[in-house]
Amino acid sequence: MASLTVTERTRHRRLREQGSLDRDALDAILGAGFVCHLGVQVDGDLLVVPTVYGCDGTTLYFHGSVASRSLAAAPGTQVCVTVTHVDGLVLARSVFEHGVNYRSAMVFGTPRHVGDPDEKLAGLRCLTEQSTPGQWDYARRPSRKELAATALLALPLDEVSVKIRTGAPEDGEGPDAELGLWAGVLPLRTAWGALEADPLLDKGIEPPAHLARRAGTRCPGTRAGDGAARLT
Repeated sequence: MASLTVTERTRHRRLREQGSLDRDALDAILGAGFVCHLGVQVDGDLLVVPTVYGCDGTTLYFHGSVASRSLAAAPGTQVCVTVTHVDGLVLARSVFEHGVNYRSAMVFGTPRHVGDPDEKLAGLRCLTEQSTPGQWDYARRPSRKELAATALLALPLDEVSVKIRTGAPEDGEGPDAELGLWAGVLPLRTAWGALEADPLLDKGIEPPAHLARRAGTRCPGTRAGDGAARLT
């Protein structure tokens, strides 16, 4: 089983029992989502920007017009990209022990601009297929003009921190167990809804099979909630 490399930035100092060095766990977390939060310094201000991403197993590709500005002004700018999945609420007998079921990954490093047309197409395909498998082959591909206007960044998965917490509330064997209060987990499960056609869509155009199959199904980032993370 492959292990993640530990650095000063990825070392688990708090709640170490929730830390994971399992590379398969990282791949599962990144593979289950398509929206990340990008933390970057821009013109002296710290910004955290939500954006879509795709991962090919070794590289994280993401749209990054804000980060591109920062890299142009200061090459070598470090960023932090996070991906988090919330699986539910952990409701203990005391508010102090309340928590959240979650899986998270933090990726540190210096992204690079993707300028090569072939890699940019491959990265955009990765990004598109991450959120909507089958859509890249269905929709029109980007034109040269559109490719030139698109800022795509690549960040290697060389420095990563993973945390996962599973388990019931942690006060079941403490003094609060005598309060007679209910405690447990309220799972969070999200699902795709029914397809909503563009009002300007010509009559007779049916949705492709890859979208019709997905409508009404559970989102890939959702699983049964059975973990807990301290909020404090």
